[in-house]
Amino acid sequence: MPRSFLPFWRRAARAMPSPRSLRRLLPALPILLCVLACGYAAYHLSNQAGIRALADNGERQLELHARAVQGEISTHTYLPSLLELEASVTRLLLIPTDYRRQRVNEYLEGLNSRSGSRAIYVMDTSGRVLAASNWRDADSFQGEDLSFRAYFQDAMQGRPGRFYGIGSTTGEAGYYLAHGLRNDGEIIGVAVVKIRLDTLEQRWERARLEAFVSDANGIIILSSDPARRLKAVRPLDDDQRARLAGSLQYHWTRLDELTPLAREPFGAGELLTLPAADANAPPIRYLAQTLPLVDPPWEFTLLSPLQDVQREAWRNGLLAAVAFALVAFLLIAWNERRKVVSTRLAAREALEEANSQLERKIADRTAHLRASNDLLRAQIRERRQAEETLRKAQDDLVQAGKLAVIGQMSTSIAHELNQPLAAVRTLAGNSVRFLQRGNLEVTASNLHTINSLIDHMGRITASLRAFARRSDDTGRAQLGKAVDAAIFLLHSRLETTPVTLVREVDDVPVGIDQTRLEQILVNLIVNALDAMAPQRDRRLWLHGETDGKRYCLTVRDNGPGVPPEARVHLFEPFFTTKPGEQGLGLGLTLSASLAAAAGGNLAVQHPTEGGTAFVLTLPLLDLPGNPADV
Repeated sequence: MPRSFLPFWRRAARAMPSPRSLRRLLPALPILLCVLACGYAAYHLSNQAGIRALADNGERQLELHARAVQGEISTHTYLPSLLELEASVTRLLLIPTDYRRQRVNEYLEGLNSRSGSRAIYVMDTSGRVLAASNWRDADSFQGEDLSFRAYFQDAMQGRPGRFYGIGSTTGEAGYYLAHGLRNDGEIIGVAVVKIRLDTLEQRWERARLEAFVSDANGIIILSSDPARRLKAVRPLDDDQRARLAGSLQYHWTRLDELTPLAREPFGAGELLTLPAADANAPPIRYLAQTLPLVDPPWEFTLLSPLQDVQREAWRNGLLAAVAFALVAFLLIAWNERRKVVSTRLAAREALEEANSQLERKIADRTAHLRASNDLLRAQIRERRQAEETLRKAQDDLVQAGKLAVIGQMSTSIAHELNQPLAAVRTLAGNSVRFLQRGNLEVTASNLHTINSLIDHMGRITASLRAFARRSDDTGRAQLGKAVDAAIFLLHSRLETTPVTLVREVDDVPVGIDQTRLEQILVNLIVNALDAMAPQRDRRLWLHGETDGKRYCLTVRDNGPGVPPEARVHLFEPFFTTKPGEQGLGLGLTLSASLAAAAGGNLAVQHPTEGGTAFVLTLPLLDLPGNPADV
């Protein structure tokens, strides 16, 4: 070792504390740790209390400003429906002329000025703007085709149109209120009012309030900080981004995500750490509280900075640490004088505390087990009640599906009954006249014909009564008889909608109630007829085959088929591809449920040659019989 290092090592050895000094410092180390722990506990409690107080104040601010947002919108909700009372608007939509367009332009211009809205315009049923309040401006909406907007499509369906988006003409953001204008009960056009909500942002800036509003897509549409506007508060997948980009709701904005540096749940809100507006400034920690709005379905989020709360918490933590250090010093002085007595008392108290804790644990464990048993019994009772309620609800839903099918066939049934009734009335009148003339042979022939017509009407009503009768999940059904009954029920429909029926079905017994099997077949055949209604060449195949102990019946049509995007939703309740109010969306759901309850299943296939095929699989009760005639 070089000589120059020797003096350094000697000085370092003399500077190190001796073992005796270390033994004196060791008792002070726990006290120092306790002082730090007390300071941290005081800081934590003070910080939590401050955040809770800030949260209580934030809840009041949330309610106040959320009402302000809803009030700003509700003041204009009546305007679109008001145009339905203006005769000049109705006349323009019925017979558009330049003179009527000019009168409506001037009327809308005055109404827009008085209401304080951004723009008011009227669209025809094709989505083209016929008249607008900004007809004088170079970027007027007049003549624009806005049929792609969601608010126009909702209004044409008779629903209130509510939509926030960036205008494709002006590039200006706004909230759109749309209403379908009716004449004699028919929608002849759509009235739209566009309002601007940036006044709310200006109020927040004047009040030094940090807040933002996000829409149903999770996009920030209003914000006191412009840098946060049009950012996503939750991650968007590729499909969502493609859908929003195609709708042009936010024009060509990239929709970046508002990603916090850190987040932590706190009560009904959460603690967020967000970057500061100045890139050189440290991040800011906020208490974020969110309140859903009723109409529109947005969310109002209030951001409360925590700098003042944390500063106060540090001050309280320091005071608590100093106070604890002083108390610890006094306690140490007192404890040294009574060390022996305190040690004995502490040992006795520790033993008693251990015994009491053991007794409390045993009691708590016993109570916990007793409560768990009671809860388990209650859950078993609730499960049984829920199963019974579900079974009753399913039976009611099946019965409602039957009545819905009968309701859909009510016109055809009335037609089927009216024709025999009219014939009976005519024959009865003729019989009276022939009887008066003494022509008994013609009278007997008429009475025989009347008797045949009455038997025909009796068969129709008997089929309907049997179809509407409540039934159980299990039973025995003849497949051929069920097919005949379904075709008989749909006889008038098949006459008005001619279809080539190819039937290759065995009359085999299957394990399902007869009426429930008929309901499934009626639902499948009605769906096939609805799908093939627009085309001339209609073909329907009923093909059956045995698969082990099961029988598979395929109902296939040559219709346009099911769109790919709708295939995954076919068996969901209330989902339907039929236009308007032609379908409730319950037929396939009920049919699949009835098949599953009988131990079978209902599946769908999409043949490459087109059309749709539904495969009904049911358990066989014995060997199948002879094939039916094709």
